Amino acid sequence: MPDSRPMPTPATDAARSDTGAQEVALIVGGGPGISSSCARLFAQSGMRVAVAARSPDKPVLLALETEHGVRRYGGDASEPADVERLFQNVVRDLGVPSLVVHNIDGRVPGIFRKGVGEADPAMVLETLRNSAFSAFLVGQQAARLMRDKAPNTNGARGTIVFTNASAALKGFPSSGAFAMACHAKTGLAQSMARELMPQGIHVVNVPIDAAIGRMQEDGTRAHQRAGTTVDDNMADPDRIAETYLQLHRQHRSTWAFEVVLRPWVEKW
Repeated sequence: MPDSRPMPTPATDAARSDTGAQEVALIVGGGPGISSSCARLFAQSGMRVAVAARSPDKPVLLALETEHGVRRYGGDASEPADVERLFQNVVRDLGVPSLVVHNIDGRVPGIFRKGVGEADPAMVLETLRNSAFSAFLVGQQAARLMRDKAPNTNGARGTIVFTNASAALKGFPSSGAFAMACHAKTGLAQSMARELMPQGIHVVNVPIDAAIGRMQEDGTRAHQRAGTTVDDNMADPDRIAETYLQLHRQHRSTWAFEVVLRPWVEKW
């Protein structure tokens, strides 16, 4: 009988390992912005995709499951046991990830625009736990698994991407807790890159120096505090996802460690 299976697309081929198995991507921190854009793009590129969030039943994540076959997982990324269990479940259900994205801002609502004299120490600590400490936990589990993967034809065992922010580059007034967390995340990424890149694991720090315009129901893009996008003045999460995928596919002779993304009109 003739083979009725569809011919593989170039995108699907690019998302397969040298053994022919589909690549697995894990995105930690699920929401309607960068995480959703990454999940859609990775799935459309032929990857098996998992997204983890404290609240995995968010409508946007349910839609990703229905429309793109994305697997949803719950848990707190700042809790070591939850992170370990997450990776165990992803390996069991999908396989060992070759691309892991840590996409957690980490700020608790009450810490916004608090000067150093008025910031609640408990909120500062929680911000550090949610951001830098969770990045360490996710990076640790990813590194342990990727080290045991056979390298592909590029000599790569996997990619770990840390989403960061402007505060990774400069500490703004009344933003001490977030600046601490972002600088700590950068330091973690630098240390991991120096340790792991010679072992075939690509580690990337991506400070996004911009407001991120999320897609709205009416088709426009907007930010909750900065308003509606005008003439590409905000970062487009779909374009951020394209950058992450390109970073994952970079040749190891030109691996980037830090890529700062900002709109063409951003003042810096």
